[in-house]
Amino acid sequence: MAEHPIQGLMTTAMESIKDMVDVNTIVGDAVQAPDGTVIIPISKVTFGFAAGGGEFNSKSKAGIECDDSGKRPVESEGNGKFPFAGGSGAGVSINPVAFMVVGQGQIKLLPVNVNSSLEKILDFIPELIEKANDAYKKKIKIKKELKACEKNAKEEEDEEE
Repeated sequence: MAEHPIQGLMTTAMESIKDMVDVNTIVGDAVQAPDGTVIIPISKVTFGFAAGGGEFNSKSKAGIECDDSGKRPVESEGNGKFPFAGGSGAGVSINPVAFMVVGQGQIKLLPVNVNSSLEKILDFIPELIEKANDAYKKKIKIKKELKACEKNAKEEEDEEE
């Protein structure tokens, strides 16, 4: 069976998409900073594809043509095959999503979207806990120092009497 013309359209469009989109489009080439940190861009790739076509002839249907007056059907002298018309199209959208930063003994995912604050919050939780512990330790130390000062003040009062 002969290949239908729309198969050629679809094959061409799909090969073009294949050439445009590969893993390096999604996870980009790594960039090394002077301090040894490696930055890897990560993108979101979206694509759409459509193809369509049809066989038609303005004067005939199913191998029957109209006569010169356009009123009476007569058999077609052609092979009964209609001409094909079709088209295809594709679109690709690439949007940066985040940057993976690897260096200084840690890996961080820095989102590009400002609305992705949840990841930022999760990154700051350990730092927040550490600061809360430091503040608590300072508070305990201040309380001990206050008690020591009060004790010294009371002892000085007792000695004066």
